[in-house]
Amino acid sequence: MVECVSVGPNSVPLASGRRFALDSAAGRLTPAERAARGKAARSAVPRERHAVYDPPADRPDPVGLLERQAVTRLPDLVPVRYGRMLASPFSYFRGAALPMAADLAATPVSGLAVQACGDAHLSNFGVYASPERALVFDLNDFDETLPGPWEWDVKRLAASLEVAGRGTGYPRGQRRQVVTAAVGRYREAMRAFAGQGDLAVWYARAETGALREQFGSQLAARELRQADSAVAKARTRDSLQALAQLTRLVDGRPRIVADPPLVVPLSDLVEGAADQAELEADLRRLIGDYRRTLQTDRRYLLEQFEFADMARKVVGVGSVGTRCWIVLMLGRDVSDPLFLQVKEAERSVLEDFAGTSEYANHGQRVVAGQRLMQAASDIFLGWQRSQAEPDGPHDYYVRQLRDGKASADIEAMTAAGMRAYGELCGWTLARSHARSGDRIAIAAYLGQSAVFDQAIAEFAAAYADQNERDHQALAAAVASGRVTASVEGSA
Repeated sequence: MVECVSVGPNSVPLASGRRFALDSAAGRLTPAERAARGKAARSAVPRERHAVYDPPADRPDPVGLLERQAVTRLPDLVPVRYGRMLASPFSYFRGAALPMAADLAATPVSGLAVQACGDAHLSNFGVYASPERALVFDLNDFDETLPGPWEWDVKRLAASLEVAGRGTGYPRGQRRQVVTAAVGRYREAMRAFAGQGDLAVWYARAETGALREQFGSQLAARELRQADSAVAKARTRDSLQALAQLTRLVDGRPRIVADPPLVVPLSDLVEGAADQAELEADLRRLIGDYRRTLQTDRRYLLEQFEFADMARKVVGVGSVGTRCWIVLMLGRDVSDPLFLQVKEAERSVLEDFAGTSEYANHGQRVVAGQRLMQAASDIFLGWQRSQAEPDGPHDYYVRQLRDGKASADIEAMTAAGMRAYGELCGWTLARSHARSGDRIAIAAYLGQSAVFDQAIAEFAAAYADQNERDHQALAAAVASGRVTASVEGSA
């Protein structure tokens, strides 16, 4: 029998507890038994119930939750985060993963767990280069990943489409079509994956060439040209491009150029040559320890590169204020660069509601989740814990800074274009969930009709209203002086 769970902000698990865990035993059941689990979950938690968004009277203050996150972040960058979130309701939504996690925790779930992204909004999907150098489309942000309900990811994706559609000015009916199409594609893809073998699901991925054939007819000519241009641009986004944009030669060696507060070289963060040398030595040790988390062949490749320079870099919206570094490594000469991004990994926003991670190191949590959800991951993806920083240890994960990465221009999309993009995100999310969860049970829960699609569209519209109220609450907090926002470095 499936355990159907509803958790809320007043029922936070113990620090040592895990409400949701991946079910590796599902494969020992027959397909019929797994389908029966999904149908039992549907009886216990009807699909129509997912339409409801009814926040409790004691709903946590969203600004208070953001302030709680700010406690562990770099104080000088927190105003930049608030400034970026104030730019629009969609920008606020991008940074408000914790408030939404708290809200989702009070909604009904089937009890079927997957490796959840935790922040599956539409801007956290995109193109990047696989190890074979093919450009693939996939989820590309896993800071919040944790085993949890698959519904939470679907609802965050659907709400992001509704919020973005409002920001672009789509009429209500078009927004509804965009959301239901995305959720419908998730449902249909999950049913298709339920009929496939484990290896077929594992090897499934979306390459850009096939995507053009599949979705090209849904795009306007302008959008098709923009998509082709974005793919062509992605092929040029690599460490050589980063070298040209982020560095200049000093005494024949490339050095990262300052652009405060967004890019601050290591030499500008510490005073005195001795302190800089000590910090640089600590960082070299950190990189050396990180090598141990790579596969043997990739560890050997990384050992061919030597440390050249390092800088603190502001990234994203929700991540602003966390410790993020870019590291320049050089191979055979100055024309052979490798840029790594070393990004702090804090507790997942899901942990208060889905339970603590099995990994003591949050960098390892991110890497393990990313490898489980992505069809192909960065060859330099690894993790480490820094013990040398003055304010205590911090967990990090490491990946290439630029490796064919590109994101869609959400604001430039027509409604038809966003519908096609939403369908692609829905398929991709289903494939990611199918790799770790019981895809047969989830497909049986979803069924063949559009009942679930319509319910999620209702939820998305209601949550977009909540998001607008929360965006206004942040603006009021800035106006009153409760928090400080900076427009410098706005996204």
